[in-house]
Amino acid sequence: MKYLSEYRDPELVTQYLDEIKKTVTQPWTIMEVCGGQTHSLVKYGILDLLPKEITMVHGPGCPVCVTPLNLIDKAVYLAEEKDVILCSFGDMLRVPGSEKNLLEAKANGADIRILYSPLEAVKIAKENPEREVVFFAVGFETTAPANALSVLHGKRAELTNYSILASHVLVPPAISALMSDPDSVVQGFLAAGHVCTIMGLEEYYPLVEQYNIPIVVTGFEPVDLLQGILMTVKQLEGGIAKLENQYTRMVSEEGNPNAKQAIFEVFDVTNRMWRGMDVIPSSGYQVKKELEQYDANVKFEVSIEEAPEHAECIAGDIMKGLKKPFDCTQFGKKCKPSNPLGAPMVSSEGACAAYYNYSGETELAEA
Repeated sequence: MKYLSEYRDPELVTQYLDEIKKTVTQPWTIMEVCGGQTHSLVKYGILDLLPKEITMVHGPGCPVCVTPLNLIDKAVYLAEEKDVILCSFGDMLRVPGSEKNLLEAKANGADIRILYSPLEAVKIAKENPEREVVFFAVGFETTAPANALSVLHGKRAELTNYSILASHVLVPPAISALMSDPDSVVQGFLAAGHVCTIMGLEEYYPLVEQYNIPIVVTGFEPVDLLQGILMTVKQLEGGIAKLENQYTRMVSEEGNPNAKQAIFEVFDVTNRMWRGMDVIPSSGYQVKKELEQYDANVKFEVSIEEAPEHAECIAGDIMKGLKKPFDCTQFGKKCKPSNPLGAPMVSSEGACAAYYNYSGETELAEA
């Protein structure tokens, strides 16, 4: 298939690797923001093929991983105590809350349903007018349009039994928070191509200027990633800091106007807690006040305090690029996909799960 075979071409991979090796002359630390990019880097062995001068660190670009404990607890509370039909994407069900996850709540009898689209949740609300239906709306800017559309469809259908538990987070404020951290080691970014497909490039120019750092919007296949790394290394070696777009087949300057219109019609920007990273100003979406009948937080007056993370989990340091999964003393031991201590071991886009499934570090950790 085009865009699979073309962007996994071994000859192109070799060419880009050779060019990277010829270009790099000193150590550089580059962060790929998106968990999907991390997954590909580990799955295809790219980290082992790069020259030793290049260190790739893994950012907070997995929305499942950065969803705070209290929001998991809120979802469990709604399903168990308020008897709602709670709908969610499947990768949220095993994310640990402070006491249990959604899968455990489902096993205990809560009506929790795995869906592929929030619009399915609207359909369920229409079919069950006597039940409250809540969609756990998690994601970056990428999934925000569909979640916004579910609210607009619910409004159009005059549904009074549909709402969303919003946990949307935004990438540019997270980059700013990472660069403002005095412990940050990042010298260049591979930005998330799917986010920019929706939002365009406008928000990234100020980051380049403020922090004097290269940002290259990059896709997810091996050739995409190696080209993005090469573009970043060329900037670093040349003392240049600018925004570049590797993912031109999908990303335009203005993004997707229709998707953005849906987002801005339903959501306002708000401060948001990021699991392992504290509160980041203006880094999330919340349902607008005039649509608050579709906001589960308001509708059910849910207020649950943030609980501490597992004491042995270093997810925060991993998502800040300060540590790698195998730096965790419990990686592959207490913490496995079957029994995760932290969210990055749950999601298929989590760095810990990627290392567990595709790197040789698992065998070393379990030995």
